[in-house]
Amino acid sequence: MSKSPIAYIEVSFFAHATEDPEKVVKAAQNVISTGLVEKIIFKKTSLKGDHGNLIMFFKARTEEESIAESVVNHISLRLSALDKEVLLRDLGLHLEKGSLYIRLDKQAAFKGNLRLSTGDPIHLRIRFKKRKKEDIAKICGELGLVP
Repeated sequence: MSKSPIAYIEVSFFAHATEDPEKVVKAAQNVISTGLVEKIIFKKTSLKGDHGNLIMFFKARTEEESIAESVVNHISLRLSALDKEVLLRDLGLHLEKGSLYIRLDKQAAFKGNLRLSTGDPIHLRIRFKKRKKEDIAKICGELGLVP
């Protein structure tokens, strides 16, 4: 089997003072896939908002090829055809220096659904070993992230 085209994957998100951090972590775990939850550990950082409110920032990263590919596969299986079309159409807006940035709806993820979002999302960064847009578009197609 050939080596993975993915160098690493990062998942990050905020849990605001009005949110239950455990539920927000559960939403992110739904993005990752239940079989990999114990293999990806989120580091937690406490921040303060503009009005002194507590905000928790969570971030995890894995460079293990099999885990990174499994996460991407899980996402590609759960994204709707419409979201994949939107991602393909706007691919240039989601790429920077060999990384694909995807934002997923936190509320939907908590319910087990994955869909693109811009407001208070779960952030994904998929770093590819190749850097050219054309190469990444082809890889995304092979991985099922885009049609």
